[in-house]
Amino acid sequence: MRDFTKGMLARSKAGHDTGKWYVVMDVDQEYVYLADGEVRTLDRLKKKKRKHVQICYKIPESLDKILKDGTQIRDEHIKRAMKEFKNNQQED
Repeated sequence: MRDFTKGMLARSKAGHDTGKWYVVMDVDQEYVYLADGEVRTLDRLKKKKRKHVQICYKIPESLDKILKDGTQIRDEHIKRAMKEFKNNQQED
């Protein structure tokens, strides 16, 4: 089983937000901390158990570049990455 990594996309499998996509911002043994850039900002990360999240082992290009540069991720970056991902999903 592959590990969760900062910047990966994840979809909620349980709870009132079932089906909603997020970006993984932090990980510990039991929980994953998620952000969507709008409601769940970097100041208010969503805490979900690992088993309640379906991970997509893809990091959006815009976030990957920011992570490799070592620049601090901001809410605007997350919003842009989520928008790109949703647009690409609709094209497929």
